[in-house]
Amino acid sequence: MQRFVPKRAIFEQNALEYPLGQKIHDKLNEMGVPITLAASHNRITGIPGNTPQQSYREAKQTLVVGVRKTKDFSSCKPSANYQLPLNTSCPGMCEYCYLSTTLGKKPYLRVYVNLNEILAKARQYILASEPELTVFEGAATSDPVPTEYLTGLLKETIEFFGKEKYGRFRFVTKFTDIDSLLDARHNGHTRFRFSINADTVIRSYEHLTPSMAERVAAAAKAAEAGYPIGFIIAPIFYFDSWQDEYCRLFDELAKKMPRQAHSDLTFELITHRFTKRAKGNILSVFPETKLPLEESSRKFKFGQFGYGKYIYEKDTMAQMKEFMEGKIKEYFPNTKLEYFV
Repeated sequence: MQRFVPKRAIFEQNALEYPLGQKIHDKLNEMGVPITLAASHNRITGIPGNTPQQSYREAKQTLVVGVRKTKDFSSCKPSANYQLPLNTSCPGMCEYCYLSTTLGKKPYLRVYVNLNEILAKARQYILASEPELTVFEGAATSDPVPTEYLTGLLKETIEFFGKEKYGRFRFVTKFTDIDSLLDARHNGHTRFRFSINADTVIRSYEHLTPSMAERVAAAAKAAEAGYPIGFIIAPIFYFDSWQDEYCRLFDELAKKMPRQAHSDLTFELITHRFTKRAKGNILSVFPETKLPLEESSRKFKFGQFGYGKYIYEKDTMAQMKEFMEGKIKEYFPNTKLEYFV
């Protein structure tokens, strides 16, 4: 899988006042990436595109470097207590992406350079909840791995939590450029999670992302480095050969994951769902999509953030839940299933 190299970079002007901002600027400059300045990372103009498809593709090749000004962290149920804001978006072009609801039609990548301020806020949350553990999610609105070679944000965050007695970190990725993280002093306080899926799903919908086999191989490397490992299987689709496909996925996991990792794996299972806004954005960007987006075949349900989504019908959900939970118990009897939704 080729490393992500932005086609253009846009720096919020005061991002260059931070050492990390200057470091990223110098590195991109050496790589020959065109750089422009903007007053705010929230008001980005100049990303080309005459059609929704062009605008989307150009945004996915645009890196915005900014300063996180919002002090409070958002909640992140059910996976963690809070979101830890390091990045936004990713270079992958997954047709079903749930961020289509929030990021809109120009989902440019964004990284924050004021990491010390962000981690200081995380420590305040940790201190307020001691002696209870406080868990932070580093990939709620992003995949932080593709830009790690430019920023080092993940490694520094992992080592920060390695020193925190009552703080824990977790993030998830589809990408495999993880070698710089393997020697991080994590002390078992970061759960390194991988988003995986059936081969057919990856090939059909997860464009510009590593294959299932590549992701499993990367997870095995992270496990060898002593990280607690987790897997998100999402979105789970109901299609003609879905049971056979997901069986092959569990087979691959069981064969490739180191034996010592089996006792401390976690699984998160998320079935396919979509909002009306996401459907509109998806169809404008991927007009030929084969995604199952028929509202009449789904159940409408209000979500925790105030907007409704279309999920599978009750009987289908029950069948999927029984099958997936059964396979996890069969292949990994000592692991934890965190949730099925």
